[in-house]
Amino acid sequence: MTPTRINRRTLMVGSMLMGAGVRALASTGGAGNWPSRPIRIVLAGSAGAGGDIFARLIANPLAKTLKQPVVVDAKPGANGLIACDTVAKAAGDGYTLLFAPSSSILINPVIHPKLPYNAEKDLVPVAQVGAAGILLMTNPSTGFKNLADMVAYARKNPGKLAYGSWGTGSSGHLAMEGIKAHYGLDMPHVPYKTLVGEVTDLIGNNISVAFTDIASPVQHMRQGRLVALGQTGSQRWPATQDVPTLAEQGYKFEADGWYGVFAPAGTPQEIIDRLNTEINKIQKLDEVRAQIEGQNMIVPPSRNAAQFAASIQKDAAIWQGLAKVTDLRDK
Repeated sequence: MTPTRINRRTLMVGSMLMGAGVRALASTGGAGNWPSRPIRIVLAGSAGAGGDIFARLIANPLAKTLKQPVVVDAKPGANGLIACDTVAKAAGDGYTLLFAPSSSILINPVIHPKLPYNAEKDLVPVAQVGAAGILLMTNPSTGFKNLADMVAYARKNPGKLAYGSWGTGSSGHLAMEGIKAHYGLDMPHVPYKTLVGEVTDLIGNNISVAFTDIASPVQHMRQGRLVALGQTGSQRWPATQDVPTLAEQGYKFEADGWYGVFAPAGTPQEIIDRLNTEINKIQKLDEVRAQIEGQNMIVPPSRNAAQFAASIQKDAAIWQGLAKVTDLRDK
């Protein structure tokens, strides 16, 4: 793959959320008797998809720990932009949180320069949940067994092999655009509003190939309804040990994805720290760890809010650099 050039703007946008995290660390007080009423986690994704599964893995034990209901409210669409905007404009009182995939946080500020919220000021990193890659999937009818098969067909049939992702600017969209640029392929993009809709169409052979999250297709793979051609990331993930990474197949792209919990700006640091501590503890519970790995992710190393913000900055350089190279920005 052609090396990406990270310019000043890329690094500046990449540090947005770290800056928000640092400002949050400087805030004090305001926690009072929190929590004294239910907490809402706004999900940047659709009900029933991978993000929903992971959000509930955290929400249910968090409710027991905090002794208040924790409700997951799915707001799909626009690669998480709708959910991010909802939380960015919410009160910073600890009762509204965001649960979002890395692509919603890292990529949207570059793809959509005119966001309805300020990513630098309005969202504060709280805790990372899970780590994994994404899956390159196909319908069995294609006969593809690996990345090379897909590339060979696409080269011989320019413009005929459309691919799906869960939205313009998603990590699946960028990953395939990178593959297209690397191999010189002509493959139209079909963006979906939800992962559920994308996977459903893939099973129904309404679309032949697609990048999906790491969890949603696993059961369909086991049942023979879908075939995995490869997976992104730095390793093979727990439930797909038999699927080679794209790097193993000659396409070097090893960035890991994750889910993250974020809070509106102004949320008291005492609440941020409490949430960070509890979420890290929850992920290390044996039963939760087993469920996370069962959904094809791993438990990340425990990081405080500032450390999570710093890791976001590093990931941003990779994804945002790719976004610029593939020229997917709104014109």
